[in-house]
Amino acid sequence: MDKKTVLIVEDELKLAEILKVNFERQDYHVLIADNGEKALEIIKKVDLTLLILDLMIPKISGEQVCQEVRKFSRLPIIMLTARSLEENIVDGLKMGADDYITKPFSLKELNARVDTVLRRSEHSIYPLYQTLKFDGELEVDLNQKVVKKNNVIIHLTPNEFKLLIVLLQYPNKVFTRNELVESVFDSDFDGYDRTIDTHVKNLRNKIEDNPKKPMYIQTVFGVGYKFGISK
Repeated sequence: MDKKTVLIVEDELKLAEILKVNFERQDYHVLIADNGEKALEIIKKVDLTLLILDLMIPKISGEQVCQEVRKFSRLPIIMLTARSLEENIVDGLKMGADDYITKPFSLKELNARVDTVLRRSEHSIYPLYQTLKFDGELEVDLNQKVVKKNNVIIHLTPNEFKLLIVLLQYPNKVFTRNELVESVFDSDFDGYDRTIDTHVKNLRNKIEDNPKKPMYIQTVFGVGYKFGISK
């Protein structure tokens, strides 16, 4: 099983190191970014399990990082900051953070909050943003359950739509066929994992310009599928 990966975005190096040791003791792979620009570079390249995000960081603020991430990912985010006013907390949660912890804090509290956030995220198949747009071509409206390509509505079956949403949950996360079967179909489904290949093929035929060279739904040979923009 792959290690869980956490990105700590914190410019206070001593605190970043304390957090690193804390997560490594729990068998996490730990990455550290000391500014928002570097954080976004990592987030877009690495399949992360969790983001620990300070708000007062150089180059790009923590608020901007959170808002940018929520445009394309359901990655669990815990804001960790000295801003302790109620309005700060409310604003952070409105931006899409899963939790908000004020400094000073205890590692015991942090670990408990992390466990809660990750447990909750496992049961959420819908991204936080209700309308997702990719390259100005593909648009997914969660509220209306409408998918458009180049502003033209594409008619998907319920299972095709759910498959698309599951893949969108974590861009660049590789889902096995069994994981997709469990997420897309009812618990009494008695088919087999290769059934998902047929649904992927049908979905590609509807949303891809060239289904044989897909831009959105990528095959990870020997494993399964992921959603990732490819030009």
